[in-house]
Amino acid sequence: MTGHRDIPVLETKRLQLRSPRAEDYPDFKATFASYRSRFMGGPLNGYEAWMLYAAEIGHWEIRGFGMWMVHLKDTGETVGMAGGWSPAKWPEREIAWIIWPDRAGKGYALEATHRVRRHFYEDKGWETAVSYLDPKNLDSIRLAERLGAKKDHDAPTVDGSDVVYRHPSPDALRGTQLSHGIDMEIAHYQDPLFKPKGWAID
Repeated sequence: MTGHRDIPVLETKRLQLRSPRAEDYPDFKATFASYRSRFMGGPLNGYEAWMLYAAEIGHWEIRGFGMWMVHLKDTGETVGMAGGWSPAKWPEREIAWIIWPDRAGKGYALEATHRVRRHFYEDKGWETAVSYLDPKNLDSIRLAERLGAKKDHDAPTVDGSDVVYRHPSPDALRGTQLSHGIDMEIAHYQDPLFKPKGWAID
């Protein structure tokens, strides 16, 4: 089955990001039925997971951007999702991610989200983006900070219970020490001999 005709395929050294497809749904459903989704509105029952997955696909049609399925190049298996998200009543366009519970801790979220952000900045002309995070979701907060995002106390939240992390602008990333540092960390994870200890997961 082919995905949405207008969704580009993005690649990194380890990953291929492509459109959500019907065969990806079981992994999505299992993740959103698990503890992993507790900071993203879950756990969800089967009907709720189906409706959210349909929304993921429909978001591309309505907004012209959305979430990609993240696949490993060497095996083709899905390990999570990353991309843009802006449903009704969202104050700003968001960069979001989720990694399946059994694939966490290998740097996939960092690698995928860095690539997604570069696409939105360089190919779509975005000048800013935020991530709306649960203040108890320390793993995602650490990841946002590793991507250079900082808490924006003045930005409106979705519902008052989240915190807003503002990603650095394209100019703040282009050719800077921050961008170089992100690339170096991703390169460590891409090294098959690298065994992270004490690092933030994802």
